[in-house]
Amino acid sequence: MVFAGEIKNQSGRFDSAYIYPRLYCLTNTGNTVMSQEFEFCLLEKRDHIWVVTINRPEAMNSLHPAANFELETIFNDFAEDKSAWVAIITGAGGKAFCTGNDLKFQASGGKLEIPETGFAGLTSRFNLDKPVIAAVEGYAMGGGFEIALACDLIVADPNAKFALPEPKVGLAALAGGIHRLSRQIGEKQAMEILLTARRIGGEEGKAMGFVNRVSEAGGVMDEALKLAEEIIVCSPVSIQMTKQMVRQGQQFSDLETAVSHPYDAIMTLFTSSDFVEGPMAFMEKRAPKWSGE
Repeated sequence: MVFAGEIKNQSGRFDSAYIYPRLYCLTNTGNTVMSQEFEFCLLEKRDHIWVVTINRPEAMNSLHPAANFELETIFNDFAEDKSAWVAIITGAGGKAFCTGNDLKFQASGGKLEIPETGFAGLTSRFNLDKPVIAAVEGYAMGGGFEIALACDLIVADPNAKFALPEPKVGLAALAGGIHRLSRQIGEKQAMEILLTARRIGGEEGKAMGFVNRVSEAGGVMDEALKLAEEIIVCSPVSIQMTKQMVRQGQQFSDLETAVSHPYDAIMTLFTSSDFVEGPMAFMEKRAPKWSGE
């Protein structure tokens, strides 16, 4: 196996074309799960749901360039794969979702390099129409919190701890945290988190509005999978076009313009097979068979 960290292109950048994962299958409660093991990540494909696990528990799932480029590759593939409808991103080990940039790697002379799609291949990925869920157990610090904020939904374990501590070391939350947090929970609440760098638990995060669900202790993945399964009951075309219109509609300052704008997504929806299948299944009193096309 060739690892991403072992090969760079001529410019010295990690080249995602050279990331080759191990492949194997396993059976889980009657369903076949395709698993791919990268050097720093794990990927499980559960039918239409992809579970992406940052697998650096010894480093509290902090990310260095090779890990970031692996994640970019995975989410590039997720975006292109028509059979992939929802992704869940989480961290291995139970102690941390992700603690941001690997400062030990940087302090040892490692070069700070981030893909064009941002931290974990997500924080600067602004054109992904498929939903991504963050399943957060343990610490989501700095860039880790910013990854979660870049996801569409956050499920948190009761022991989850969110923070943007960058100001305590002379930095700032530059991977989108400053702007996403204020847009998601309002300026006053966001400013308190940004200016004090204090830690927020899962229940408080839900009360503030950036956490969608708090699981039972140790059950964050079960709750995230339950949420993903609720989503895939719906038409993937409808879900993706809805997300696309939400994202595009945010550029308009007034509601009337946002509602009346001629979105391309509307025609995509109306000309899809799912647009025909949904009413047909309803009329025939059966579960719809979504094609995603």
